[in-house]
Amino acid sequence: MPAEQHAPQMWRRRNDSSRLTTPRVLIRVFLDPGDLESRLAFYERLQGVEADGRFTYGTLRLAMVGAFLLIEGAEEDLRPYRSTTGTLLVDDVRPYYERLVADGAEIVVPFQEVPTGAAFNVRHPDGTVVEYVHHRPTSDGD
Repeated sequence: MPAEQHAPQMWRRRNDSSRLTTPRVLIRVFLDPGDLESRLAFYERLQGVEADGRFTYGTLRLAMVGAFLLIEGAEEDLRPYRSTTGTLLVDDVRPYYERLVADGAEIVVPFQEVPTGAAFNVRHPDGTVVEYVHHRPTSDGD
């Protein structure tokens, strides 16, 4: 992995999800502080792929590797995110938001701009909580 990708700032190999033809499913893995690097290496070896995104969100450090979203932080910082089963990286969150609202799903985190693009969290009719997110380049290209 290039040295600049180990830096704490945000980077994504594919920073624009608008060309996705199907959602990318990301299983959430919650990690204790200091565990991100060693767990990231495990998930890279497991899947035979390199991480393709890293960023911070408040006090949390995140990395995307294959089908997993690794989230590192203190327990009190992770607690609000543990009820979300997974993340769907999609081409555009707006159509999903509109369809889910029309179908009576409960929005638990409203549509909002996030460091990587836009996102919202929803409770599906069966109770599953999912984050829908799309990525867009930032002004500096990340």
